[in-house]
Amino acid sequence: MRVVFMGTPDIAATCLKKIIADGFDVVGVYTQPDRPKGRGMKMVMSPTKEVAIANNIPVFQPENFRSDEDVQALRDLKPDVCAVVAYGRILPQRVLDIPAKGCVNIHASILPAYRGSAPYQWAVLDGKQETGVTAQHMVREMDAGDIIDVAKTPIGENETAGELLDRLAVLGADLLTRTLTAFANDTVNRIPQDPAGISFAPMLDKTMCPIDWNKTAQQVHNHVRGLHPWPVATMELKGKKFKVHATRVVEGSGNPGEILGLTKTGLRIACGQGAVEIISLQAEGGKRMAAPDYFRGHPLED
Repeated sequence: MRVVFMGTPDIAATCLKKIIADGFDVVGVYTQPDRPKGRGMKMVMSPTKEVAIANNIPVFQPENFRSDEDVQALRDLKPDVCAVVAYGRILPQRVLDIPAKGCVNIHASILPAYRGSAPYQWAVLDGKQETGVTAQHMVREMDAGDIIDVAKTPIGENETAGELLDRLAVLGADLLTRTLTAFANDTVNRIPQDPAGISFAPMLDKTMCPIDWNKTAQQVHNHVRGLHPWPVATMELKGKKFKVHATRVVEGSGNPGEILGLTKTGLRIACGQGAVEIISLQAEGGKRMAAPDYFRGHPLED
């Protein structure tokens, strides 16, 4: 069975490695064009492209599929299945129609919940205790295809979105192998999504970063976890801005945003209900530090 893989970030690279290791015939890899990155703005290839090159698989990097030449290049690969994982591009119908057996997408939520570009982050932001990955038949409407299979996992009470993604990548890679095997054997499920369960997970942006201390301690903790490693929650303290990398819910009360004290493990701040302890933070222009270490060198003034 001829497989064309489409993906860009680390989760996609993990899935590509897995299906290559499991012996699937990957005849081409599509990924987003190289982008400038870092202070030097050097052109950097995607993690998926790195895996493809290491395995001598042809790489294609169209900006989109608007040109007939790009569509024809995919047709020439004669794919039986297109496997799509966080590709970052909307596929037009004429592309979806090319593979003989169809296109499968691995999505980082339990569909129909959290359709969209930031599913696992919003699961953490919303304080969910469980999430997973879904294999779905691709259709033009975003994340609306029939479900093939699902793999679920609990979300740890202190787990960040980034930590969760690392686990979902492995879970998704296993699910993709299982799904491609079903395609090869013509035993693929088609379960329509329940419209009553649909929710959406829009893109994150930096306007979401400031912590609202009027919220409950659990909500503040979820906010910090869900925005890590990007765009990262922020707070202002004594006129100085900080990124907040890690927190935990603790006992305590006071006016929202009130400093309750510095302990051996962190800085305690009151919320609308309860309190959180800032475990690690990063002053503007500085490096990430444990909160007690930072405030030993920068004492809090009354």
